[in-house]
Amino acid sequence: MKFINNPSGVNEPEDLVLVLDYKRSGNLEVLGKLYGRYMYLVYGLCLKYLKDEEKSKDAVMQIFEQLITKLKIHNISNFKNWLYTLARNHCLMEIRSSGKHEFVPMEDHIMEKDAFAHLDIDDTQEDDLNIMEKCLDQLAHEQKTTISLFYLEQKCYKEVADITGYDLNKVKSYIQNGKRNLKICIDKNSEK
Repeated sequence: MKFINNPSGVNEPEDLVLVLDYKRSGNLEVLGKLYGRYMYLVYGLCLKYLKDEEKSKDAVMQIFEQLITKLKIHNISNFKNWLYTLARNHCLMEIRSSGKHEFVPMEDHIMEKDAFAHLDIDDTQEDDLNIMEKCLDQLAHEQKTTISLFYLEQKCYKEVADITGYDLNKVKSYIQNGKRNLKICIDKNSEK
């Protein structure tokens, strides 16, 4: 498998013709031809996010496997942009899932203190958190919902749109406006 060079040629059919041909026939050779045009870009994107050559190569193949089913169910107007989003989301999910399973070895000689140790949070940090929580509650419902999903639950724009049912552009707008309103509210309430 070649990951570096761009195998696309000048006389090949347009992407959408191949997409429609694959949807109609289910022929993996057609899909392979289409994916082959952009595989080097997908590999570069995966390498950028995953920072590991072997994981990136594996991701390129996993993304191809996703294409087999996802391409049949999605309406695509620009294959290259759609593939970029699919690949980026795949890499982000890989990063997110690998972070959830991080194990820290415990040494036998390490013991907890006898006395209960409290988190070292001073009053100003606690006040800041209370102000932020109060300001978040004052936002419009759409802004509060999208900001909570995006920042607190670390969902991507597409996931927020899927969960809320809002249009993707509306999600971006709600998050941007909500972030601005949240900052204004926090600044106003932080002044003592």
